[in-house]
Amino acid sequence: MKLKEIILTYVKGICMGAADVVPGVSGGTIAFITGIYERFVLAIKSVNFANMKLFFTGKWKLFWKNIDGTFLLCLFLGIGTSFLLLARLITYWMSNYPVLVWAFFFGLILASTVFVSRTVQWNWKTILAFIIFAVLAFFIASPQLAPLSQNNALWYIFICGAIAICAMILPGISGSFILVLLGEYFYMMTALSELQITVLLIFLCGAVLGLVTFANVIAWLFKHFKMLTLASLTGFMFGSMNKIWPWKVTLETYINNHGQELPLRQKNILPQQYDSQFFIAITLIVVGFLLIFVIEKLAARLHQQDAQKTTEA
Repeated sequence: MKLKEIILTYVKGICMGAADVVPGVSGGTIAFITGIYERFVLAIKSVNFANMKLFFTGKWKLFWKNIDGTFLLCLFLGIGTSFLLLARLITYWMSNYPVLVWAFFFGLILASTVFVSRTVQWNWKTILAFIIFAVLAFFIASPQLAPLSQNNALWYIFICGAIAICAMILPGISGSFILVLLGEYFYMMTALSELQITVLLIFLCGAVLGLVTFANVIAWLFKHFKMLTLASLTGFMFGSMNKIWPWKVTLETYINNHGQELPLRQKNILPQQYDSQFFIAITLIVVGFLLIFVIEKLAARLHQQDAQKTTEA
């Protein structure tokens, strides 16, 4: 990889990480928009028994080439950078400015739904898949549905890592949103901001196992049922907007390990006051929506420039 490609891959990793830190748009969607999705899935899928055998027999150069190691390293360094830099900031914003934060996320996931839907070849099968998964997500993502109780046992953290990381390679489903449903989002954000090494390592081990395993599943689904898979993911994104609606009232709260009172069950409502915060929230919805398409345009332009250089060469 050339230096420019290394830097761009790192920046794309930062964008993917930023998406996965928040329970809104997924890192997989960013990978999809920026044109590295298939390369990412295939690189993860290549971390298999045959290539691991090369590693343990000392054929490290061939191993690194087969798994597209430089690409994965740059990408995960970018993702890790976002996780470390944004965890504390996002936790603070979620606690102090929930309406504004959710408004921005709402715009992101709405635009992501539109973007992914444009890649689907719509027919009765894909429309049916969209409807089924939209309805399913609407009920799963209901803010009135209490998440699973927080469980800080290390075995549960391992399982959460394995499940949540799968969202990184699904364009549409946020890993942080999965953590919200599993009751571990705020706990893991706190662990990140406070660098609780043991918790992070256990989560990372689960994530590695889940990522390698699920990459094979998603590669198979995209190979054999690409349009149905994309339609299902689009439906899931659309239905999950039920969770991300900015204006809510809290029905039930709980106290976390740090003595903070956090919402457990909520109910979506229409805005009660059309004040300055309302107009800021609407602005953030628009900004979040447009941001996805700005990223798409930039990625398309860079891809076109690279294609021109390849043709000229």
